[in-house]
Amino acid sequence: MIRKEIESLLRSFLMESGYEYDFVVEVPEEHFGDFSTNIALVGAKHFKKPPREVAKYFVEKLSGHPMFEEITIAGPGFINFKVSKTFYRNFLENFLRNPSGIWKFKNKGKILLEYGSANPTGPLTVGHGRQIVIGDVLSNILKYIGYDVTKEMYLNDAGRQIKLLAKSVWARYNQLLGYDEPIPEDGYRGEYVIDIAKLVLKDHNDKFFRIWNEEVEEIFKGYALREITKMFDITLQKLDAKFDSVVSEKSLIDDGTVQKVLDILKSKDLVYEHEGAIWFKVSQFENDNDKVLIKSDGSYTYYLTDIAYHYNKFKRGYDIAIDVFGSDHHGHLPRMYAAIKALDIPEDFLIFVLHQFVTLKRGNEIVKMSTRAGEFVTLDELIDEVGKDATRYFFAMVDVNTHLNFDLELAKAQTTDNPVYYVQYAHARISSLFENAQAKGLKFELLNNIELLENETELRIIKLISTFDDVLERVRDKLSPHYLTDYLENLAAAFHKYYADYKIVNPENPELSNARLNLALGVKIIISEGLKLLGVSAPEKM
Repeated sequence: MIRKEIESLLRSFLMESGYEYDFVVEVPEEHFGDFSTNIALVGAKHFKKPPREVAKYFVEKLSGHPMFEEITIAGPGFINFKVSKTFYRNFLENFLRNPSGIWKFKNKGKILLEYGSANPTGPLTVGHGRQIVIGDVLSNILKYIGYDVTKEMYLNDAGRQIKLLAKSVWARYNQLLGYDEPIPEDGYRGEYVIDIAKLVLKDHNDKFFRIWNEEVEEIFKGYALREITKMFDITLQKLDAKFDSVVSEKSLIDDGTVQKVLDILKSKDLVYEHEGAIWFKVSQFENDNDKVLIKSDGSYTYYLTDIAYHYNKFKRGYDIAIDVFGSDHHGHLPRMYAAIKALDIPEDFLIFVLHQFVTLKRGNEIVKMSTRAGEFVTLDELIDEVGKDATRYFFAMVDVNTHLNFDLELAKAQTTDNPVYYVQYAHARISSLFENAQAKGLKFELLNNIELLENETELRIIKLISTFDDVLERVRDKLSPHYLTDYLENLAAAFHKYYADYKIVNPENPELSNARLNLALGVKIIISEGLKLLGVSAPEKM
């Protein structure tokens, strides 16, 4: 918030000078002041003067402004700002008066955020979990800062994997009836397949014993998809991850969207036949090989239906489509960009977030995961073991571009080594301060005595509160939730240190106690808001 005000001031003086260019205002290393800007360094070529001369121009313009205690020029031409205590205290007062209304976000537009998309061939795994949390938190933050966001899951319920799933259930069904039907080589072997087979047996007895045809396949597909999507719903409820809509791959085939896309590509002479298959001319748009749209057996590839899905997204009127995928989808990016160019969709319509994978550790042991073999930890099991809060926080706390080692023991630890516990404990500690004040006969008065906040620790905490909006827009720019968890941990650390170094509730000095409780309330509000965006609870007691 304060950073934006400094930026706005500088931009007004820049426009007054007749120039317009990009510059940054950022938080420097502590001994360089509260904020710093490169406006003079970048502007030297425009002003046609040395950077320090340009810096003097801005310093003179800002001289005497009540926001600043000191403005200095450093190095080759950086301008450093030390914000006045009065301005910090005024910010805190305004924030406490209107916590949600103080942030001046200017974002707008319709965003479709697709994440958690999966083959409904088994329970959601730990790998799915990271993707779902990343997408859910990004959606929450983008909505909070002004965008119209739709959270959507895409179900890959057509194609070879679903056929293999149906055949795997049928094999288990026959085994339950005493016949040793082999599971397909690439089939699914988890315990859940047997559970689905038992449902078919319960409803149909031995009606399909050793009978396999297209009609039977559709029946087994129906059972498998219905039961696995139910499992998805239960897991998502446990994780507190809610989608606004779910789109089925099969529905895009049934409603003619896939055929429409094919017709468009054919009309532009962008497809051709080779060895019985239909290919798309990816190489005409990207440095990549051409790709198959329809296999020689007449079945559609995942690539074709995904093109149709993104065409469908664009036609629904969204300004931006953000896809959250695992990093194994890296090769999918150029072919999708080729497709949207071919369909005359703006290239900046589609944004990919590719997250690295998760290694689940139990002590020193790495837990291996394989959906088909059934040797995996489900997302359900993870949530049951460490809880919803730790699951969500841990999935969000590491840069999406970095591999995540999920430490089960740390996630369960009720100690300050556990980052989610550490942040929640700050929130609970502040609640206990208010209870303590009440027990000691101190009546809290909102906004009163804030002028008594003056030591560097208190001002640093106010400064941290003021950067909440910057952190959220950093998440927007980089599309990684870890900037928010890093921020909350820094704020919690600053408060825990403040709690250790200063007496916050002191009946002998009720005015100063009231001032410090106002500051503590500001920290509590921000931690509560941040945890809410992460989908994590903010407990009053721990």
